Amino acid sequence: MTTQEHESSVYEQVQGSEQFQELKRRFRAWTFPMTAAFLGWYLLYVVLSGWARDFMGVKLLGNINVALVLGVLQFVSTFGIAWAYSRHAQKKLDPLADQLRDEVEAREQ
Repeated sequence: MTTQEHESSVYEQVQGSEQFQELKRRFRAWTFPMTAAFLGWYLLYVVLSGWARDFMGVKLLGNINVALVLGVLQFVSTFGIAWAYSRHAQKKLDPLADQLRDEVEAREQ
């Protein structure tokens, strides 16, 4: 068996394992809803900017208006999601991925 055939068979074995399927499930269970929520939040900002100009122009403090606050919150939410994902990955994904990697490396030796 060539190295490439060996690698693909190891990959196929890992891909078919319960652990790998659980890893994919955990990843998707977090990322799909979070992606939908963020895209909804971003779309709300775009829609408000285009069709609720009076609302977005309401001054809150000095020259700071609703649009500026919501725009800054877009950045804040992006960093918040990145931080939350890193915590999720560290607790739920990395241990399982490490276990899978260790098993594959043990098979190869």
